[in-house]
Amino acid sequence: MLRFILRRFLETIPVLFVIATATFFMLRLVPGGPFTAEKAVSKEILQNLQAHYGLDKPLLVQYGNYLWDITPKKLAPWRLFADADRNGTPDFDLKAAFGVDLGPSFKYPNRTVNEIIADKLPASLELGLWALSVALLIGITLGVLAAMKKNTGLDYAASTLAMVGICVPTFVMGPLLVLLFALKFGWFNASGWYFASDRVLPAATLGLVYAAYIARLTRGGMLEVLNQDYIRTARAKGASETRIVLKHALRGGLLPVITFLGPAIAGIISGSFVIETIFQIPGLGREFVNSAFNRDYTLVIGTVLLYAVLIVTLNLLVDIVQVWLNPRLKFE
Repeated sequence: MLRFILRRFLETIPVLFVIATATFFMLRLVPGGPFTAEKAVSKEILQNLQAHYGLDKPLLVQYGNYLWDITPKKLAPWRLFADADRNGTPDFDLKAAFGVDLGPSFKYPNRTVNEIIADKLPASLELGLWALSVALLIGITLGVLAAMKKNTGLDYAASTLAMVGICVPTFVMGPLLVLLFALKFGWFNASGWYFASDRVLPAATLGLVYAAYIARLTRGGMLEVLNQDYIRTARAKGASETRIVLKHALRGGLLPVITFLGPAIAGIISGSFVIETIFQIPGLGREFVNSAFNRDYTLVIGTVLLYAVLIVTLNLLVDIVQVWLNPRLKFE
């Protein structure tokens, strides 16, 4: 297994290199620059700003310097959340853990990209965790019930709900939930990230779409497993249906769901951009959208790389769990 993990880790290096390179040069091809929207300044001040941020150097020199800054220079992951701020919230310190310096922000004076990520990432991670919990809880529950009650009203109802969840995108689902539960019933706030209840609507909006896919995959996987010989043997021995499902069938029936978790997690992470904008959540996704409009080169590239690392790491964890659930698979 160690060999498998090491090989997958080495495979991520060229992937991240290509992502960083493509993002760097694509940003430079976009019309305008980080100081275009600023109040008109003299040519001398503009030259001083460009010199301060290193934008006066040749493009390849800027590219080489940036690659050096984002290259890990040490490996101390235990220091990633070692410190805590005054509120007791762990800091996300990339420089202390890996020696990575994502550079200064062009739009936030006296702030670095590392500091912005440390400030905004916790909200995005919390949103993603809640959304994934909603997706797994609702999706697996509906899928198991639909498989146990095949071709009944419960099965048809679960399939209908799953199809609705697949067809309705998040940018439609979010406003609908706000209109119903925030404006009509007044149960939740329409936007914000101040109270525990503020997590409900954003997490539901992001999680329900993936709950629909998980429900369909769980139903299919469970139906296949429930028709296996060892399940019929368990029934012949007098085992209860609940015991059969929980002890014998669920582990094999969830294999399609585990496979789907890789792209699902990627979708939840990228989908947070829209959700954080709709619900005004002070997360990294919303900051990424703003940085793209502001031509904040370093913040855009830093955010893209961070999300890429998260997606690659979570996909690796999904592969490990998949093999653990099905020992017949091999680490290849």
